[in-house]
Amino acid sequence: MITRDRAVLRSGLTGKLLQGCLNEHLRATEKMSALRDRYLLRDPSPRKPRAEGLPDNVARHGFVRYIVTIASSYLAGAAVSYQGDCPGAEELRAAYRAANVAGVDLELARQASLYGKGVEVIYADRRAQPRSAALDPRSAFVVYADDVTCDPLFGMHFHPVTDEGGAPRGYEAEVYTAQDRLIYRAADFSHLFQGGPAERTPHYFGRLPLIEYWNNEEEQGDADAVLSLIDAYDVLESSRVNDQEQLSDALLIVYGARLETDEQGRTPAQQLRQDKLLYLPDREAGAQYLVKQSSPGAEEVRAALERDIHKFSMIPDLSDRQFAGNASGVAMKYKLLGLEQLTRLKERWFREALRERLRCYAHFLAVKGGRMADERNIRILFTRALPESALETAQMVKTLEGMVPDSVLLSQLPFLDGEAAETNQKP
Repeated sequence: MITRDRAVLRSGLTGKLLQGCLNEHLRATEKMSALRDRYLLRDPSPRKPRAEGLPDNVARHGFVRYIVTIASSYLAGAAVSYQGDCPGAEELRAAYRAANVAGVDLELARQASLYGKGVEVIYADRRAQPRSAALDPRSAFVVYADDVTCDPLFGMHFHPVTDEGGAPRGYEAEVYTAQDRLIYRAADFSHLFQGGPAERTPHYFGRLPLIEYWNNEEEQGDADAVLSLIDAYDVLESSRVNDQEQLSDALLIVYGARLETDEQGRTPAQQLRQDKLLYLPDREAGAQYLVKQSSPGAEEVRAALERDIHKFSMIPDLSDRQFAGNASGVAMKYKLLGLEQLTRLKERWFREALRERLRCYAHFLAVKGGRMADERNIRILFTRALPESALETAQMVKTLEGMVPDSVLLSQLPFLDGEAAETNQKP
C-alpha cells in the first residue's frame, strides 16, 4: 500500500509527488511480473546446471494457476447479488447488469488471488452510462492517507502509447481524484510529470473511481506462501524425467569379450541397434547397462510436497479420491473447510471495495437525475460456487413440507429460478 501525508496535497498534485508514488509502485511490479510468469508457466524452476550432454528437461506444474482458479471461482464464480428495496436500488441493479459487473468481479477476484490485489476503474461511456473495467495491477494503483482512516487520496493508471504500426511513441498517465480525471503525456517515461496535465475533465462519481480490491491485509496472493514448495516439486519431477531419459541412453558395459566391426562394416553399436542381439564367446563374458538407481523415497517426497502445497495454500486437491461423488453434503463441507475460511477473509476485503463501487454508481445515477440509493441499505451477498446435490435438497424440501412456506422451499431447488418457484406454488 502506498501512503502519503494528507498535508502534501495542500499544494496540489505536484510532479514530484506523482513521480515519487509511481517510482514506489514500480518497485513492486517486479514481483507481480514474476507471479504472472509462474501463472503462465513461463518461469523455469530453479535447478542446478547439468553437465553438457545430459538431459536437461524442466517440468513446470500449474499449481499457481490451479490455486488462483479455484480460489477466485469459489469467491466470485457465482454472481454477487445486491438485495434491498431502498429508493434507487432497482436503478442501481439495472446499471450493474448493463455494465456486466459480474464478469468484472470474477476478473478482479482472479487478479487479487494472483497478485494480492485487483484494480477497477469506473468510467462513463459515450452514452453517459456508468461502466466498470478491471485494470492490470502492474500499471494501476491507489495512494492512501497515512493516518488511521486510510482514505484513498488519488489513483493512477499509466500505459505506453503506440502509433499505427504498433511502435511506442510515448507514455500516458491518467490520474484520478475525487472530482477530476487528469491526463499526463510525455515521450519519455521519466519526464511524464515534468509539465502540467494535458487534459482535465470532471468524472461525476463523487469519490475516487479507481478502486483496489485487496486479497488480504498483506496484499499477498493465494500462492505466495507455497512458491518454495512448488519450486521443490518442479525440481524433483524434473530430476525424475531426466533420469528416465538418461536411462534410455545408458552405457552398455561388456566384459570378457571384445566387440569388433563385422563383415558388413557395421560397428558394434550399429549391430546392437539393428540385430537386437549380442554374441558373447563363453559363459565368462557378460554385458550390463550402467544405470543410476532411483531413490525408493522419491515418490513419497513428491506426494508429501503435493499435500503440503494444498495444505498451506488451503486449496483442496479436487482430483483426490476423498472428493468422491458419493460424499454427503456435510462431509464435503468439512473437506472444504480450509477453503471456506480462506474465502471468508477474502470476502471481507472484496465487500469493502464493492461498497466503494456502490457509492460511485449511486452518486453518478443521482447526478443524471435518478434517485440517490443509500448503499447502507443494500446487502451484498456472495454465493459459493459449489456442486449441489439435488437429491439431498429435494429430500430436505419434502421433510419440511407443511412447516415452511412453499415459496421458500421451492426457492431452495437449484433447477428452479425465482419465477418458476412462484408459478409452482400451491394455491
